[in-house]
Amino acid sequence: MNGTLNFSKTFAAMNLKSMAAPIFIILILAMLVLPLPTFLLDILFTFNIALSIMVLLVSLSTKKALDFAAFPTVLLLSTLMRLSLNVASTRVVLLEGHTGPDAAGKVIEAFGHFLVGGDYTVGIIVFVILVVINFIVITKGAGRIAEVSARFTLDAMPGKQMAIDADLNAGLINEDEARRRRAEVAQEADFYGSMDGASKFVRGDAIAGILILLINIIGGLIIGLMEHDMSLADAARNYTLLAIGDGLVAQIPALVISIAAGLIVSRVSTEEDIAGQVMSNVFSKPQALYITAAILGMMGMIPGMPNFAFLLLAGGMVWLANKSSKAKQAVPEEVPSAPTAMVESQEASWEDVAPIDTLGLEVGYRLIPLVDAAADGELVRRIKGIRKKFAREIGFLPPAVHIRDNLEINPNSYRITLKGVEIGSGEVRTGQFLAIDPGNITATLPGVATRDPAFGLPAVWIDGELRDQAQAMGYTVVDPGTVIATHLNHLVTQHAAELLGRQETQALLDHLGKSAPKLVEDLVPKLLSISIVQKVLQNLLIEGVAIRDMRSIIDTLLEEAPRVQDPGELTALVRVALGRSIVQQIYGSVGELPVIALDQNLERLLMQTLQAGSDAAAMEPGLADALLERTQTSTQRQEALGHPPVLLTPVALRPLLARFLRRTVPQLKVLSHAEVPEGKHIKVTSLVGGAA
Repeated sequence: MNGTLNFSKTFAAMNLKSMAAPIFIILILAMLVLPLPTFLLDILFTFNIALSIMVLLVSLSTKKALDFAAFPTVLLLSTLMRLSLNVASTRVVLLEGHTGPDAAGKVIEAFGHFLVGGDYTVGIIVFVILVVINFIVITKGAGRIAEVSARFTLDAMPGKQMAIDADLNAGLINEDEARRRRAEVAQEADFYGSMDGASKFVRGDAIAGILILLINIIGGLIIGLMEHDMSLADAARNYTLLAIGDGLVAQIPALVISIAAGLIVSRVSTEEDIAGQVMSNVFSKPQALYITAAILGMMGMIPGMPNFAFLLLAGGMVWLANKSSKAKQAVPEEVPSAPTAMVESQEASWEDVAPIDTLGLEVGYRLIPLVDAAADGELVRRIKGIRKKFAREIGFLPPAVHIRDNLEINPNSYRITLKGVEIGSGEVRTGQFLAIDPGNITATLPGVATRDPAFGLPAVWIDGELRDQAQAMGYTVVDPGTVIATHLNHLVTQHAAELLGRQETQALLDHLGKSAPKLVEDLVPKLLSISIVQKVLQNLLIEGVAIRDMRSIIDTLLEEAPRVQDPGELTALVRVALGRSIVQQIYGSVGELPVIALDQNLERLLMQTLQAGSDAAAMEPGLADALLERTQTSTQRQEALGHPPVLLTPVALRPLLARFLRRTVPQLKVLSHAEVPEGKHIKVTSLVGGAA
């Protein structure tokens, strides 16, 4: 029973929330046609003022535009409510205006009498000034900013999407985070587009306010003179004050809403709200405050000037400058400390033999904040993501990355080491962004020209304020942490075979043994030693084949190990078992496979070389040079056609050609006929000929 009651209450609350907007629209439309009592008009006008103040305060507390994504809709609804209130109040003013200045309620009377001192000439001037400020200054400027922001946001969308895809491919974010970021990019474009259109409502509201004021004054004079026999002075006073009060009570909330719109579209997204931005950007510069105080003090000493006001403000500026200076001195800049001298032990011990880290990352002292785990360094989180992505895609867990600072290298540099040997290095600039040219940029940017350390693409280091502009021009813009993480991910994938040591192989077999213990027990050590299994897996990784499908690999080794013990031959047999996965990794799910094939004469020569017992290193020099030259030409032609560079060979020749071409044409994949799964059609797009 209680469950039924709770469900009913929840359902009723959900229905009430979903019906709030339609009910609000219906009430607005009702105010256009139904007469309202003055008491209800007072409440609705007060609510309109409260709503505008609330919207302004929410706008001041936002940190980015999308924090108030409903603002365009709120702007439209508040404008409709003001116009409907104008219509309702106009009806009351024209029907009851002859009875006195309180005919349309106390709120309109207060705005028309007390705020302008009962002088309708002053009221008209104040009203016109408010309309001009709202219509020409605030609304027009906010509309222009929204229009330009919408245009730049749309232009920058491809670059932002590419940056998201790059982070996803590098393992820095998962699918859910990528989906959220893509949705945020689309919402940002929709928001500024909506704001561009919503600003037109405010401009129309200002024009409508002027027309309603004129209609109330002219209509009131006609009704007062002709229907109620009022004198011209009395009719002008009553109806003009009522019209002015009606106009002011609508235009002041409209002005507040317009200010909120301007604040939303004109701010730059940071981690601070608007008040924090203003204080940190304007009132935190002691030098500027001291100079301003000096100028005000000199002006305050001029005879005839309001000395007290100028000198008071000058003193306030000096106080702010002193406070800002003390705050900066309280937080001194961190200076890297000198390395502490090592105290030599009396006797050497095995503790002095430090093990070499399998994977290492050394950073200069300026990059320490990126890897400071205590300060939640972003690079530490991204390295964890790289290891997860590697394990998910390659098939085993790589060793942990040992991070340390190195005061001997450039402060902005980093080194990536494998078993103590440097395999990659680079330099990044903290506080700036790397704009990478993917090949389709529309213009160049000012900055420090360089190259992307991971892939060697041309790039330029830019300041943060140029980030959106760079994305709009087609650059892929990444921060320093992403640069290092992408480089590390690229090198770890390239050296996957070297990372698979005996310990990792044993851990991989132990992991498989949890789900299939009998499978592993029958293979190691009964049929094969763990070193042979490790060598087979390393051979696969050297040729870019993932080892995720360990069950198929173990099944093949179990089947072939009784008659084959050579790791090279076992690797070839495993590749055949993994053929569908290998082809899927290269081509995707297409049915037709465009490949490069060997000329029959060249194929015959290579078979003779193989039968003679020679390997790739002992190949006749003329034949080797011709093979290399023709293969490179065919590979370039295949890439120009937009096809993956794949060489299809007989089973016996595949290991020979794979070893020979691996260093000179690393992007070329060598497949054998046996590795192509059934159902796939071969299309030969290029032939590799023999020696000239």
